[in-house]
Amino acid sequence: QVQLVESGGGLVQAGGSLRLSCAASGRTFSRITMGWFRQAPGKEREFVAGISRGVGISTYADSVKGRFTISRDNAKNTVFLQMNSLKPEDTAVYYCAADLMSLPSSKRSDYADWGQGTQVTVSS
Repeated sequence: QVQLVESGGGLVQAGGSLRLSCAASGRTFSRITMGWFRQAPGKEREFVAGISRGVGISTYADSVKGRFTISRDNAKNTVFLQMNSLKPEDTAVYYCAADLMSLPSSKRSDYADWGQGTQVTVSS
């Protein structure tokens, strides 16, 4: 089992930037595929971005391509989500997820471990 702790959320104006972090423990981090999901009020939790174990192949939801960047620092057991050009519709609780699969998945059910989430609010 992997323990995950997100940080970096907050309130930002539209057009601004935030960097989310997710610290992992419990398994060898370099062997874990990581994902970011988000859930807005009244909506389903949706995939945002994922990065594979090993070489770090990344994938993104269409809604964030070109604005968000996922990265990982295996020495620090941390995955990051750099969010630029934020929009009010990006407002949500952002969750970090982990699994031993080889490549990131956009399916929530494919991830075994989850963090508690961090709130991101984008004002217009």
